[in-house]
Amino acid sequence: MNIAFIAHDNKKELMASFCIAYKYILQEHHLIATRSTGMVINKATGLNINLLAYGSLGAQQLGARIACDEIDLLIYFRDANTESDTDTFLLFKHCDANNIPYATNIATAEVLIKGLEREDLAWRELLR
Repeated sequence: MNIAFIAHDNKKELMASFCIAYKYILQEHHLIATRSTGMVINKATGLNINLLAYGSLGAQQLGARIACDEIDLLIYFRDANTESDTDTFLLFKHCDANNIPYATNIATAEVLIKGLEREDLAWRELLR
């Protein structure tokens, strides 16, 4: 499965901790992230991450992949105090249009990762 990661700056350490905890699951999948988020994950876990551009451009690149149904799961740790932008709205819109599960907080991310471990998301493979 293709799993994508984005995290606002003040959520990057939380993302790193999440990826450390679930490294044994994540290492079995293809991982994609915006550059700074991916570098934090890689440094913390040693996981191989396909790095996109920094910031908004990386989010746009990821949005294009989601729109083309190339991503199977999105984990986006957002700062609830940060105003949502157009890029964020489009990511979620494309996920909804393509039935791509996404998490915007650690609680939902854990549910999705545990579901991934149980192969609850295997139906995504059938779509390709």
